[in-house]
Amino acid sequence: MRHCMSPLDFSVEELDQMLDLAVDIEHNPEKYSHACEGKKIATLFYEPSTRTRLSFEAAMLNLGGKVLGFSSAQSSSAAKGESVADTIRVISCFADIAAIRHPKEGAAYVASTVSGIPVINAGDGGHQHPTQTLTDLMTIRSIKGKLGKLTIGLCGDLKFGRTVHSLISALVRYPGIRFVLISPEELRVPDYVRDDVLRKNNIPFEEVIRLEDALPDLDVLYMTRVQKERFFNEEDYVRMKDFYILDKAKMELAKEDMCVLHPLPRVNEISVEVDSDPRACYFRQVQYGVYIRMALILTLLGVKVC
Repeated sequence: MRHCMSPLDFSVEELDQMLDLAVDIEHNPEKYSHACEGKKIATLFYEPSTRTRLSFEAAMLNLGGKVLGFSSAQSSSAAKGESVADTIRVISCFADIAAIRHPKEGAAYVASTVSGIPVINAGDGGHQHPTQTLTDLMTIRSIKGKLGKLTIGLCGDLKFGRTVHSLISALVRYPGIRFVLISPEELRVPDYVRDDVLRKNNIPFEEVIRLEDALPDLDVLYMTRVQKERFFNEEDYVRMKDFYILDKAKMELAKEDMCVLHPLPRVNEISVEVDSDPRACYFRQVQYGVYIRMALILTLLGVKVC
């Protein structure tokens, strides 16, 4: 049985196959509308979520399957002290596949070790968010036509941003990738990402503080919010939350074909005036997330559609 804990669980060739499947789903939705009839996905969300949870549920419904689950730890037996391991053992009796979001790093992995069904990590603390990464890869490939030979700017909370950590780990496997890491000193990428992923793979990167300095060189700008829920005190959060705001004036510094991505939700870091810019791709990114999650569900369940 196969699980999805990290984007690195799949080879580049497997990722390309999954992305090709997602593109086919995008263009031929009817072909897949009954692929998972009789199948159920359990969405086990111990942390709040809008896009990820509903995206998984929409993906399974689009495949003709059904959904069950919970949207907060308080509405599950976790409130009574039940462990993640026991919960997934129980859920394995009800569903065919599960997506788990949990505030503790490694929780999804623990679940996968005892599960009777495939488990998808839907985000574990500040660690990994593989299906967001699959979404990001599909978005970049669909808009730029490739996943290699690109300069990627990552801006905002690079310390706690699990989407950033996952995306870096996935993209270093493609040729000609260069990163510009844009953050205040306090929110720079962790040492393990800098040393064990970037330097270990000889990936060119630079760290800058000013977004304006980086914009002219970027093919892709990946904005992130400063995550209030990852801070230990309100004062630090308030000091950091508006450090970067992408607006119309800053967009004038960027290439005409640069694309702006954001895992959402946004707070203040992208002005709503940017939404009308053709380079703003973050709502298209949400739609791509449904297609790639459909492809992932089919892959983990071993469902083939001819």
